[in-house]
Amino acid sequence: MRPIRLPEPPSGLMGMPEIFEGGVNVIRRAVVIGNGSAGSENQSLGLVRALGLSDKYSIHRVTRPRGGINEWLRWLPVPVHKVLDNLIRQIFGNSRLVMSLQGRKLVAFPVQNGGHVGLSSILEADAKKIASIARETFEKEGPLLIVASGRDTISVASSIKRLAPESVFVIQIQHPRSRLDRFDLVVTPRHDYYALTANGQQEIPRILRWCITPKEPPGRNVVLSIGALHQADSAALRIAATAWHDELAPLPKPLLVVNIGGPTNSELVIEVQTIIPLLVFEVKLGLLDFFHFVGPSLVLYQGWKGNCKYGSDLATQLVGSLQNVLASCGSVRISFSRRTPKKV
Repeated sequence: MRPIRLPEPPSGLMGMPEIFEGGVNVIRRAVVIGNGSAGSENQSLGLVRALGLSDKYSIHRVTRPRGGINEWLRWLPVPVHKVLDNLIRQIFGNSRLVMSLQGRKLVAFPVQNGGHVGLSSILEADAKKIASIARETFEKEGPLLIVASGRDTISVASSIKRLAPESVFVIQIQHPRSRLDRFDLVVTPRHDYYALTANGQQEIPRILRWCITPKEPPGRNVVLSIGALHQADSAALRIAATAWHDELAPLPKPLLVVNIGGPTNSELVIEVQTIIPLLVFEVKLGLLDFFHFVGPSLVLYQGWKGNCKYGSDLATQLVGSLQNVLASCGSVRISFSRRTPKKV
């Protein structure tokens, strides 16, 4: 494989990383493979942005059949799911049975592609086409950086690497669970390897260890992060600070901000932030017991409470927890997302 160099990391607070001039082995462009999940795609975009390629990327999204019985088949690999969906349609055509099985088709909402590259909507993630473009443009534009995140993107990203191994550098974000050698680099949170630590070995019953992955320590192509990648770099924080300064500056400090998200599977994610000093935590209400301030730090105490139920009990629990910290706060602000259930 030809040696490929990634862009230099950013230097300074405002400066963008300098992309190396000259040579065919310098990455100057990227393709993000998304799965429609904002959480996964934001990680890829955050990495692309950190590499200074925020105006030199395009987004290609993996899509799978939606609606009806397809919601029960999301555990299948995307290629297998699509083949099965086509087989059902070929056998039954447009009969009432297939309509009931497939349900209402959901179409991805058009999004500006990359914000800068001139494409009006998200493109379909076609491994063969992307690999072909990488090979055909390599001599002129150099290698193509592929950044993918999420389970549904694994097969596409690995296929691109297999089809154009000399023309691409593939980074898979989030642990693919098997065959890490399919990728040039795997970026995953450190906690994915917790089961291999001494504490993890003590906490996990021996009878369950066989089904927990990964089973081996991280290899040379694995980069461990403390948490999930994101787009909140210094520039983004400065822009947000300027936008909110007039509203937040006059408020008594410390300022506690509670961002209430929406359900993912069976849990509701709560982000608790203290501004001044800036500390950010994510709390799943399904595990939340109580929390309080000790000096400038926010201490969380967690106990298992089962799956989260969205109703008055949840709101009462959150209000009770907030009342425990009000005496230590200068101000409290609560923000809801579009996913937050109205009951809460």
